[in-house]
Amino acid sequence: MVEHRSLTSEQKGKDLLDCNGNRDNCEKHPGASSSSSLPQAAFELFSSIKASIFQTLGVTSLSRKFSSVPTFEEGNESNFLGKKDMDTCGNDPESRPVSTVQSSEDITPYCEVIKTRERNDFPVSLDNNSSDQLKQFDVIDNCSDHHFFDEGKGLSLSQVKKDWVKKVQQEWNILEKNLPETIYVRVFEERMDLMRTAIVGASGTPYHDGLFFFDIRFPPEYPSEPPMVHYNSGGLRLNPNLYESGKVCLSLLNTWSGTATEVWNPGASTILQVLLSLQALVLNEKPYFNEAGYDQQKGRAEGEKNSVSYNENAFLVTCKSILYLLRKPPKHFEALVEEHFRQRSKHILMACKAYLEGAPIGCAFGGGKTEHENQKGTSAGFKIMLAKLFPKLVEAFSDKGIDCSQFAEMQK
Repeated sequence: MVEHRSLTSEQKGKDLLDCNGNRDNCEKHPGASSSSSLPQAAFELFSSIKASIFQTLGVTSLSRKFSSVPTFEEGNESNFLGKKDMDTCGNDPESRPVSTVQSSEDITPYCEVIKTRERNDFPVSLDNNSSDQLKQFDVIDNCSDHHFFDEGKGLSLSQVKKDWVKKVQQEWNILEKNLPETIYVRVFEERMDLMRTAIVGASGTPYHDGLFFFDIRFPPEYPSEPPMVHYNSGGLRLNPNLYESGKVCLSLLNTWSGTATEVWNPGASTILQVLLSLQALVLNEKPYFNEAGYDQQKGRAEGEKNSVSYNENAFLVTCKSILYLLRKPPKHFEALVEEHFRQRSKHILMACKAYLEGAPIGCAFGGGKTEHENQKGTSAGFKIMLAKLFPKLVEAFSDKGIDCSQFAEMQK
């Protein structure tokens, strides 16, 4: 169909990107049918249905090795990631008609079903004594700063079927078992319809080591309708698919046109697929070509030159987003933000040093040859801008107690 961009070898779960209709080993999606033990505390309202709905979720640490690969129903012909996912918004596609949930004996008041768990069902605190205890998947207690918080709050007329609850719970199980180590997901005990994810920029891209946050909402019509996704931009534009307003342009989300295999498929698409698309296809090594129509410039001298310039700007904006996150991390993500940059600050600053010396953006440090080897060094304008940002990064890391003494000389 289209050449898929893969994540780097150091990222777990890269094989998730390769599962499509042509693979022989695509089997039934894990978590689609199994039912495990029940939580001890459940709302009395759900006592009659909880046995068929809730499954107990565990927690996953950063050190966990993910070997499970999500697969799909046999005969599924849709690609896991599609070409149009890399396109950006031109004119918005026609508004999608909102499905009306039919009243039946299987529906539950929406404002009640989104309250999923009682306090202390899951640990939510970070073990500050161990840096490898950042959980890939966790349940936290408050989502008041979530972009979609007001959209689902107290909807007295909105109702959802039990199937909605089961589907969202299935999504949770898939994420818990299969998240790569560079994607973090938090769901909320008081709002089952909301989710927040942090995605680490992949090596070899201008977004490497950055942390990018997305707010997600499962609408009452889910999965007939795709999830709603908002990028927490901080007012910065670092990618053709991600707008300052927070709009995310992906055919998988039906926010950009696409063919049948590229748009949301209620029977096969998952939130994990969305997250991997954001990381691998949006935050990729040459985001310039994500712009609608620009992919035709690939391989041409002018297009490649423009791509290099775009990468320089994308890295500068990524550095600004790092400063923004260190000053104002999302609520309840303070520990994750601080620990992530504690682990990656040295690599970020070393990359800045190499770029100031002329290394191409996204090149691998300490490795062998790369496809960037024959590129010319970074531009003079880029070096001027990065030289201004570098001391701010050092200061911001130092304020978090990170030792940046080896870079002190470069600040002068």
